[in-house]
Amino acid sequence: MIAVKHRLSLLTAAAAFGLSLMAFNADAALPAGAQAPTFQLQGALAGKPLTFSLQQALQKGPVVLYFFPAAFTKGCTLEAHDFAEATDDFKKLGATVIGVTAGNVDQVGKFSQLECRNKFAVAADPGAKVAAEYQTQMQMGGKTLSDRTSFVIAPDGKILMSYTDRNPDAHIQKTMDAVKQYAQSHS
Repeated sequence: MIAVKHRLSLLTAAAAFGLSLMAFNADAALPAGAQAPTFQLQGALAGKPLTFSLQQALQKGPVVLYFFPAAFTKGCTLEAHDFAEATDDFKKLGATVIGVTAGNVDQVGKFSQLECRNKFAVAADPGAKVAAEYQTQMQMGGKTLSDRTSFVIAPDGKILMSYTDRNPDAHIQKTMDAVKQYAQSHS
């Protein structure tokens, strides 16, 4: 009986520790209110090469910047489809969508065409350097990748929303809500 209680308390402690690590990871990204680091990355839109400049994009309006681990993985593909479906609504609100990955950066052209459905740009972040500036990195398979984190950045460069969750489901709704709130307060 004592051994069972000991195992249960160890399992409870391990679960609590695991949850605290997840919470730490989720809170690690740059928070709302912080100044967004500017960057310029090579990427693709509809399979065509481009250079994405955050500074230039912000001149047009807010930017929905989302980091994802790797192109053509299950969660990243689902998230890309969701952002593709929402891109026209983001554009109506004056926002630009950009996906950034540190994983399989050689695949961004094809990913922008197939999974992003030619709707928004995807940029490569070799070595996760930009992800590091946004404090949204993770280790997977011995590689440093961008964690699944979404930001909404105001034209003045301030982060309006920061959300990290490896499950892609809520990213679109949270970013859309933040863009709508910004649009309503600046109309």
